[in-house]
Amino acid sequence: MKNNLYFKVLLLLIILTILAAFVVRLDIGLKVAAAITLALFMIKFLSVAFYFMELKKAHIFWKSAILIFVSIFLTIILISV
Repeated sequence: MKNNLYFKVLLLLIILTILAAFVVRLDIGLKVAAAITLALFMIKFLSVAFYFMELKKAHIFWKSAILIFVSIFLTIILISV
C-alpha cells in the first residue's frame, strides 16, 4: 500500500516536470512562464518533502515552517511578476 502511494507521487512528479517543460515552450511571456514553472516546482518540493522525506510524520513546527516558507516564497515571486 505504501509503495503504491510512493509510485503515485513519483508519477505526479514526472507529470509536473513534463508540464513545466511544456509551459516554458509556450508563447505566454517570460514572466508568466517563470511564475507558472516556479509554482509547479513548489508543488514538487512539497510532494518530495511530505512523502519522500516523511515530513508528514514530523512535528507540527516543521510542517508549518515548510508551508510558511513556500507561501512566502510564492507570494514574493507572484508579486514580482
